[in-house]
Amino acid sequence: MEEKFNESIENQLLEKGIDKNTLEKQLRFFKNGIAKIKLVKSAKIKDGIHVFNDEKLANYVTFFENELPKYKVEKFVPASGAASRMFKFLSEFLNDFDSTKETLNSYINHRNDSELAVFIVGVKNLPFYKQVKEKTISLYPDFYTFENDIRNYLIVKTLLAKEHFDFANKPKGILPFHQYDTQIITPIEEHLKEATFYKTATSNPKVHFTVSPEHLDDFEKITNGFKDTICSFSFQDPKTDTLAVTIDNEPFVTENGSLLFRPGGHGALITNLSQLDSDIIFIKNIDNVSLINQNITIQYKKLLGGILMQYQQQIFAFITDLNAEKVTTAKLKEIKKFAKKKLQIVLPKDFEMYKKTFQIQVLIQQLNRPIRVCGMVKNEGEPGGGPFWVQEENGSVSLQIVETSQIDIENGNQLQILKDATHFNPVDLVCGIKDFKGNKFDLSQYVNENTGFIVQKTKDGKPYKAFELPGLWNGAMANWISIFVEVPLITFNPVKTVNDLLKPAHQPEQNG
Repeated sequence: MEEKFNESIENQLLEKGIDKNTLEKQLRFFKNGIAKIKLVKSAKIKDGIHVFNDEKLANYVTFFENELPKYKVEKFVPASGAASRMFKFLSEFLNDFDSTKETLNSYINHRNDSELAVFIVGVKNLPFYKQVKEKTISLYPDFYTFENDIRNYLIVKTLLAKEHFDFANKPKGILPFHQYDTQIITPIEEHLKEATFYKTATSNPKVHFTVSPEHLDDFEKITNGFKDTICSFSFQDPKTDTLAVTIDNEPFVTENGSLLFRPGGHGALITNLSQLDSDIIFIKNIDNVSLINQNITIQYKKLLGGILMQYQQQIFAFITDLNAEKVTTAKLKEIKKFAKKKLQIVLPKDFEMYKKTFQIQVLIQQLNRPIRVCGMVKNEGEPGGGPFWVQEENGSVSLQIVETSQIDIENGNQLQILKDATHFNPVDLVCGIKDFKGNKFDLSQYVNENTGFIVQKTKDGKPYKAFELPGLWNGAMANWISIFVEVPLITFNPVKTVNDLLKPAHQPEQNG
């Protein structure tokens, strides 16, 4: 690959702050592919996923509330992506529909476009409908003389037009998601409201958003209205951008002679996460908000936080014991039981044959790591990742969150394990990123660098391949202590398409 690094490429790498070794590794991924994850079995209740009854739930919630003042707590919300996928089917409708050749119904039936059919029926219940309709009428004074097909087309056109609302090119965080009486609420505001559950007598809630530079002002206009919440922002580091290549795996060169780099995906945000100084960090996607069931959502947030606090305190105490000059056999047995039962750590098969001093070293190594407690919901057919027991390259077994694209579905055994999965990852987790001495872990040391994703895109009409870094809650946290906990499905209310805003969790008339 060395011959590809001519002086021009060298200079571009230097400008981006990307070293040649990183680029060579990415080129090898394109040429050789990325090894699929080897699933051992799906994680299930009592086999990788904890489930707690009402009494234990209440105990962990109380523990969280009592211990909260001792911790610096923050919420981390990935929010830089645009809402293009949310309105994809409407963009296609604008491009393809010709009212002179077909009716709206024939267009829907011909393409079997159920998404558009649902949108047309429910559009009046969307929080932005009134504003968009008023704008459309101002643009087209003869609006009410048109047939319904044309009216609907014009409303969609106003909704997506760059000179008007341009919703498909805006970040989800600033879009109107919910309506409370006459007040329209964005996801940003919902996240800030939810964050008040960890406000204490001496500290205000902290929320950190990762955003695109061009959208920072839009975010700040909204967050500035929340004087009692400390908001901060960061951008994805350009050094985490990845190289694009042609279909033949040669570096993709644009028409102006420059290399094409793309953002490395949400896995790049492990860098942003590592820059926070809080003891405990909740992570949740920008679009996973709800107009109803908020008390239940907060209760389970406290459950996850309480588990992390209690388990982490126990881990710190055990590491202190293991570092002491003498560790009793009874204490060693207690620590091993905790590691296996509570933390789901799989120790080496011949662990009991090790000398005591080596057992201690292994346990310290296993316990002295970043920790995350992840909510898992029952699988209802949502696309995306889930919890699995995975065999690592060195033969060890661990709990991981695995995306479907990482699984070799051509392998019958692997496909069956995927089909057997009972739970889904809603991206609802809480992290501890400091060690028993209070020092921050170097999170880059706990990334599985041999994972990631290759995707296909187009540029100037030409196809290319791009590499996405190991996902934030996939390979980027592969070597963390992972604890999976079942949470109710009603706490998971993502908005992947605009029609999701028509579901009960987002509709005021369903409230109560």
